[in-house]
Amino acid sequence: MALNNAMTADFLRSAYGGESMAHMRYLIWGDQAEKDGYPNIGRLFKGVAYAELVHASNHFTVLKEQVGDSSVAAGAVFGKTDIVENLQGAINGELHEVDQMYPVYLETAKFQNEKDAQRSFHFALEAEKIHAKLFKDAQDKAKTKTDIGSEEIYVCPICGYTEIGDNVEKCPVCGAKKDIFKSF
Repeated sequence: MALNNAMTADFLRSAYGGESMAHMRYLIWGDQAEKDGYPNIGRLFKGVAYAELVHASNHFTVLKEQVGDSSVAAGAVFGKTDIVENLQGAINGELHEVDQMYPVYLETAKFQNEKDAQRSFHFALEAEKIHAKLFKDAQDKAKTKTDIGSEEIYVCPICGYTEIGDNVEKCPVCGAKKDIFKSF
């Protein structure tokens, strides 16, 4: 389905830029966590980085007919310090998406009857809520100089839903079967 509204297209570009930067930032912070003795928090960062790649890919796919160069303004968190601060940066970024960015983007896509954009924004919004909680739980552990547990981290390749442990048979956001989830 072609996009019919420039505002929704702009929001998709912005979300694509933000998710792309989050993907890279989480890979960097994941490597740093491993170096600092938090291998499981490192895996969490890398699992969520994959989820952010899923979101960016979904947004990019909706933009498939929007060919050409564009300047993209997207919010981002910068810096690489200690594990607690890096996790705070991740929490801040996820909460920005949950509390401000995606609700506006989703409502605009609904208002403009952009079904593919609605789905892409909905998937990202629901996954980001979980990411914020996972990062907060990891930060609570890191504040006590403790790593999170070693359970597998599972990410849905359709919507980016992320969970620690083997707890569901299908994705609660998009309905994908658990056997296609990627594990970290």
